[in-house]
Amino acid sequence: MALSLPKGWGEGRKGVAMAPYYPVFLDLKGRHCVVIGGGEVAERKVQGLLECHARVTVVSPSAAPNIRERAGTGELQWQAREYAEGDLKGAFLAIAATDRREVNEAVACEAAREGVILNVVDNPALCTFIAPSVVRRGEVTLALSTGGASPALARKIRESLERSEALEFSYLAEILSFVRKELRRRGVEVQPDRWQESITEELVALVKAGKSQQALDQLINNLLEISQEEAKALS
Repeated sequence: MALSLPKGWGEGRKGVAMAPYYPVFLDLKGRHCVVIGGGEVAERKVQGLLECHARVTVVSPSAAPNIRERAGTGELQWQAREYAEGDLKGAFLAIAATDRREVNEAVACEAAREGVILNVVDNPALCTFIAPSVVRRGEVTLALSTGGASPALARKIRESLERSEALEFSYLAEILSFVRKELRRRGVEVQPDRWQESITEELVALVKAGKSQQALDQLINNLLEISQEEAKALS
């Protein structure tokens, strides 16, 4: 199949692309989320929602084994039937993961009426949010999106980032959070640039080696430019 790029390609495509999405991380703990569909794609979406401690309801005549199992243990609710208008009432977020266009469109219409944020798998035009490609390292989460232009590209970049040495800094998330809270509690202010200078590969090596207390002392020393003895007293 022969393909040709449009005339003027790459010469300022203003107005061609969709409006950019606003990146955001949602707190779904305890919030009601509905997944329409019960296949493999829905199974992955359900897994992600449950990891975020959402209250999940699946609506589908059939369901993948993992969905059935979790419904049996009470981790989620499974309505073993076709989607019906009203299924999104009271929901905070919904995902349409069916391969039936008319069902996805009906879900999108209800979501718009009910003010429910919606992702329709493989159909950005019906979405009010799109699911990014995700890299997780402990407390650190990287979300990647191509604005719906190419999920394959988002996956490619994600896989490259997963091998990046830069993710080693994620080992410091817990200790940085602890120090930040403690300094704030004690009324000690540290400038943002100083934080950046203090996050070093040496600290990463100490934490990975199980020397968290030594890393803590060194971090405080770097942040406040005080002696090791003073740093230990503060920690």
